[in-house]
Amino acid sequence: MWQELLKVMRTIDDRIVHELNTTVPTASFAGKIDASQTCKQLYESLMAAHASRDRVIKNCIAQTSAVVKNLREEREKNLDDLTLLKQLRKEQTKLKWMQSELNVEEVVNDRSWKVFNERCRIHFKPPKNE
Repeated sequence: MWQELLKVMRTIDDRIVHELNTTVPTASFAGKIDASQTCKQLYESLMAAHASRDRVIKNCIAQTSAVVKNLREEREKNLDDLTLLKQLRKEQTKLKWMQSELNVEEVVNDRSWKVFNERCRIHFKPPKNE
């Protein structure tokens, strides 16, 4: 479920090249479409998508970290409980995977911004504070 959610949330990044090709005109078609407005809207969509995914991933990491902490505390009280140990290992694995998703997110975001800047840099200048 977690992986499917991220896949859906990354749709804008997965389709950015197609989106730019269909909405930002080449030089020969520049007069027919307002490229600056199109780039601005895409910029805002990317910013919102990236912030949303970052928030979701970090929230999940915080929740899973709390679960791991509680399981560790329980484990210290019940060293012989193998079920508890298995559950702790499972949650630790999940936590490591979520933390690695932050690195994946950085790569996905960098790729999207690179493509965006290649096509939109002459049409739209993002605000300096972002």
